[in-house]
Amino acid sequence: MEATLPAVAEELLKEIKKAFQETSHVSDDLLLALKFVFGSSAVAALDLVDQHSVTRIVSPSGRAVYQVLGSSGKLYTCYASCHFCTCPAFAFSVLRKNDSLVCKHILAMYLSQATGACQELSVSDQQLASILLAEEEEEGPGTVC
Repeated sequence: MEATLPAVAEELLKEIKKAFQETSHVSDDLLLALKFVFGSSAVAALDLVDQHSVTRIVSPSGRAVYQVLGSSGKLYTCYASCHFCTCPAFAFSVLRKNDSLVCKHILAMYLSQATGACQELSVSDQQLASILLAEEEEEGPGTVC
């Protein structure tokens, strides 16, 4: 079962996708709504999208994860199915303090999907497993959805 964002966030992302498909841009009203719902993560996420920092990695088995090249130059792995990111900001602001819905990397993932700015990389199942294991070894034991 996939986790869902609050209804207002889900609806806003759908509206952004629809607007972009129809006009190839996002209106100022939608950008303001994005800032209102997601706070300071919105501007940083839009910057990551502009830089084409999001890559969807898929394997023949149908498994997929996203990697986002953060502003620090570090790659973070995002899991769309449960809105989880391996970055420290996610652990602190989303999980610990509960003052953000998502981190900028997850929001960039959703926005890049909506605007078609998401790069795609096909890898073998073994390569995907290696990517996930490398992330796990780097971060230490933790929860992966």
